[in-house]
Amino acid sequence: MKKTTSLIIVMLLSIGIFSSCRRQQQTAAGSVYYLNFKPEQDAAWQELAREYTEETGVQVTVLTASEGNYEATLTSEIGKNDPPTLFQVNGPVGLQNWKNYCYDLSSSAVYSELTDKNFALTENNMVYGIAYVIETYGIIYNKTLLNKYFASTFSTIKSVDEINGFDSFATVVREIQANKESLGVSGAFTSAGMDSSSDWRFKTHLANMPIYYEYKDENITSTSAIKGTYLDNYKQIWDLYIENATVPKTAIATKTATDAQTEFKTGRAVFYQNGTWEYSNCKFDPASGEGLLDAEFGMLPIYIGAPGEENQGLCTGSENYWCVNKNASPEDIEATLQFINWVVTSDTGTESLAEDMNFVSPFKNAESADNPLVDIANEYIEDGKISVSWNFSTIPSDAWKNGVGTALTQYAAGSGSWESVRKAFVEGWASEYAAANR
Repeated sequence: MKKTTSLIIVMLLSIGIFSSCRRQQQTAAGSVYYLNFKPEQDAAWQELAREYTEETGVQVTVLTASEGNYEATLTSEIGKNDPPTLFQVNGPVGLQNWKNYCYDLSSSAVYSELTDKNFALTENNMVYGIAYVIETYGIIYNKTLLNKYFASTFSTIKSVDEINGFDSFATVVREIQANKESLGVSGAFTSAGMDSSSDWRFKTHLANMPIYYEYKDENITSTSAIKGTYLDNYKQIWDLYIENATVPKTAIATKTATDAQTEFKTGRAVFYQNGTWEYSNCKFDPASGEGLLDAEFGMLPIYIGAPGEENQGLCTGSENYWCVNKNASPEDIEATLQFINWVVTSDTGTESLAEDMNFVSPFKNAESADNPLVDIANEYIEDGKISVSWNFSTIPSDAWKNGVGTALTQYAAGSGSWESVRKAFVEGWASEYAAANR
């Protein structure tokens, strides 16, 4: 009996030693360094990395770039001795800056998991990037506050169903602003913050609207020279935002993404231009008592007064493509490929993407996101509304975005004219495209 017991102990110790060695070898064989683009999902990625390391022994490090500074952070990190093994680009134009760092994913397991191969960035039979989330944005609104407006004596529009274009929407916004004290709000819109944490909402996402309609007219998907056909429409929606907000338009230069988020989730503003990713930041938090209940979330298209916009839906697409660093060691490349495949196929990974990050992911095993804004986006599609494509991925450079952002800020402050915005938009596009395609 004693001999049998000793043998069992030896066997158990051997298994433990073998398992320990195997884990050490796995860790030594490769590791993952993910440069994350999304600050709002940092905690979820850190937890997912921890769980993967606990399960496999493979070290996963996640660094999240601050909002609006991803390109600068990637540029800094990629040149270090231990650069990111996994990073992202925002589309075909962004890919051009980083294509020489991208591993061909055409034979990878994660590529085979896509529900549609159009969710990949490809060129000459090479797969350089894979979209990991499909997102939607528009004008999020607080249903409780908007219904309070509809029920008021001063409202000329009595239902959200009557809002089907710029004119009707502008009427609602202006009447709310004129009667904000009666409604108990600080403004119709949240502040249009123009620091780096927030200005992307306007120099990129809002700028997509005139780009989208021009591309639609011209039947194109990119251009070397934007005409600016819908810049007057861009102006009128921008004016509506900054003239009917929680703060004077001269103050937006110092306002941040956090300011806008706080104004919305505390009920100080009815409308907030943002996307499905913002749900987790604005949903009700029992600890603080702030935020919206799921039933209070609504979302409208961004109407700019373009022809046919009564049939327009929300803006749906992706600017989030995973790329694997081909200059990493073979061991780290393999470790990274295994990690992202685990994220999109395992119960732990798919639950995190859907439940913790609220992502709609284009993979075969993806779970449905528990997100009322996603449900609203699906309803628009089911109702036959035409989704607005994400054409801002064709913007020629970050310098173009920054030029437009600066011009918008100066125009709001009164130190610049709309003509400066037009020049930044049209002339800036031509010059930046030429510089990028020499």
